[in-house]
Amino acid sequence: MPARITGKAFVLGDDVDTDQIIPAHYLSYNPSLPEERKYFGMYAMSGVPQGQSGLPRGDVRFVPEGQFKSPYTVVIGGRNFGCGSSREHAPLAMAEAGAQVVVAEFYARIFFRNCVNGGYLLPCESAQRLVDQIKTGDEVEVDIDQGRLTNKTTGKTFALKPLGDVKPIIEAGGVFNYARQAGMLK
Repeated sequence: MPARITGKAFVLGDDVDTDQIIPAHYLSYNPSLPEERKYFGMYAMSGVPQGQSGLPRGDVRFVPEGQFKSPYTVVIGGRNFGCGSSREHAPLAMAEAGAQVVVAEFYARIFFRNCVNGGYLLPCESAQRLVDQIKTGDEVEVDIDQGRLTNKTTGKTFALKPLGDVKPIIEAGGVFNYARQAGMLK
């Protein structure tokens, strides 16, 4: 886990569910096959309704049509990010698209754990509402060690809540890597 993650922000609202992150009809791809796994990235956020991307027209796609990678590294969400089903494909799809971190007010717990356990994304919680402070396309920096997000476009800085007990699992790259490093698995 890098100490700092810098990139463009993609801003969403409240109650972004796992079917918006990766619609169910794309779950037929096999994530263990590299030639199919990339399609999770291509279709990441394809279920997000127009008008939810932090721009007045709402026509910004997370992943440009016909591509597998997103120009956005940081996803900013509101309350209850990742609600819905327990599909671990949601954080996987975002990571396959190139996202490295999600900063939200709070998460559906299963989404949060899927991010951590799979080593897909860094799930940070903001100390305040950011969806009204950051716009899609703003250049941002998430400093894990300092617990802050800086909007480099506006110069504003926001506090992040500590990662707590999940930090060693995140640093190891997921629960299985953590268990191996701790001698729990061979």
